[in-house]
Amino acid sequence: MDAGALIRDARRRAGLTQAELAELSSTSQPTLSAYERGGKTPSADTLARVLAAAGARLTLTPSARPVRTPGPAALRRAASGLVDVVELAARLPTRHSAALAFPRLPTPSARP
Repeated sequence: MDAGALIRDARRRAGLTQAELAELSSTSQPTLSAYERGGKTPSADTLARVLAAAGARLTLTPSARPVRTPGPAALRRAASGLVDVVELAARLPTRHSAALAFPRLPTPSARP
């Protein structure tokens, strides 16, 4: 979940408007709106302050495994492999039937 969604969820759970939460968290309403829309990303301190003003807090929980974000080189290799697969698929021979084959649909029975 992104920071904007966290703020919006906490604000709604607290029953606050953006203006009310902005005042409680010493943030402007336009800035709070930008956070919620994803136009701006709050710092960790700001996020904690805004959530606290809404009666929530940001907690850290250990993960079963570390989250790995691929770097640019790994993304380039993956993209290159995908391009190779798509090009190979485009070169495979295909045989299309001139007529479409589909199962016959049952005819509705006449009701009295």
